[in-house]
Amino acid sequence: MASFGDAPPAVGGRAASLDGGENADPRVRRTRKILQQALAALLHTREFDKLSVQEITDAAGVNRATFYAHYPDKFALLECMIEDRFQSLIAERGVVFDGSCGMALQGMVLGVCDFLTQSLRQGAGAKCPRAGQLPPHMESAIIAVVRRMLLEGIRKNPPQGAYSPELLASTASWAIYGAAREWLQTPNHPPSEQAAPAIQRLVTPILHPEG
Repeated sequence: MASFGDAPPAVGGRAASLDGGENADPRVRRTRKILQQALAALLHTREFDKLSVQEITDAAGVNRATFYAHYPDKFALLECMIEDRFQSLIAERGVVFDGSCGMALQGMVLGVCDFLTQSLRQGAGAKCPRAGQLPPHMESAIIAVVRRMLLEGIRKNPPQGAYSPELLASTASWAIYGAAREWLQTPNHPPSEQAAPAIQRLVTPILHPEG
């Protein structure tokens, strides 16, 4: 299994404190899953910006009070939905972020490339602005998830220097997403397995700056 060492993982955004992971009560996890599935289904035909919390709760078969007991707004729900999907992709690749191996960074980059490809293939949110690009709300959520994962790794194995873990994680998450998007938008781009090592080499110095 790859582990995240030479590169830092993610940020404690609002979604991080919302889902509670495996420690959450089964009923809580079930309700959140229902809400995420309802949002995913709606995004096949509707634009996220035009969706209301009421429409999401109607599709999920729950009331608004239940929604707000789990998420402060629809953006937090979206971020958690994306995090769940992205974490599944990462888990399939056996990536563990424990701060000991740079191959995990490559696994994360590969996960972002594959997640973008998969999301666009599935029509992730109606009416993408242009080929190879997701709507802004999706991009922001993906970057937030990657930043959180990076920050968790950085805090386990903080690099030497004057830069804060938060700054490193933010800079690297934007770099990873931007490079993956550029790869996807490039005509006749190489397979993600070939692109990931190149992106890793570009991002590693950001995570391990000198001085």
